Amino acid sequence: MIYLELLWSFFQIGLFSIGGGYAAMPLIQHQVVDLHPWLSMAQFADIMAISEMTPGPIAINCATFVGIQVAGFPGALVATAGCVLPSCVIVTALAFLYYRFRDLTLAQGVLAGLRPAVVAMIASAGISLLILSFYGQRALPADLGGVDLASVCIFGAGLFILRKWKANPLYIMLGAGAAGVLLFPFS
Repeated sequence: MIYLELLWSFFQIGLFSIGGGYAAMPLIQHQVVDLHPWLSMAQFADIMAISEMTPGPIAINCATFVGIQVAGFPGALVATAGCVLPSCVIVTALAFLYYRFRDLTLAQGVLAGLRPAVVAMIASAGISLLILSFYGQRALPADLGGVDLASVCIFGAGLFILRKWKANPLYIMLGAGAAGVLLFPFS
C-alpha cells in the first residue's frame, strides 16, 4: 500500500510541477510533510538540501531520497518512477503539439502566462526554507520570534559573497556547511 501511495504522490508532483525542481518544492512539501506525515519539516529541509547538492534534477533526487526514507530501495524506485512518468508523457505530447502549432499566438500567450506562476512557486519554496532556517522548528505563522542569528549571518554572508564577487555557489555551500559545523556542532 505504501508503494501505491508513493507512486500516486510523486505522480501528482511530476504532473503538476511546471517549471522544474524548485517549483516542485511546495508540492513535495505538501505531499510528504503535510498530507502524508512521512517526514518532519526538518527532515524535508535536509532532503531538499541534499537533493540540491547531488547531481541531477532536484525533484527526482528528492523523490529518490524520500522513497528511500519511507520504504527503502523499492520505495526509491517507485517514487522516482512516479515523478518521472508524467513528465515523459507530457513533454513528448507538448513537443509534438508545439512543433505543429508553434506559430499560434495562443501558444505564446499560454507560455507567457505560466512564467509568473512558476516564479511564485519558486518564491514560496524559498521563503518556506528561509523561515525554517532562521526560526527552526518553532516557526509557526503566528509566532516568528526567536531568530537564529547564526543562521541569518551565514545566509547574509553567503548572499553578499554571491552578489558582490559572483563566487561559485559550490564554494558558498561548502563555506556555509563548514560554518554550520563550527557554529552548530551539537544541534
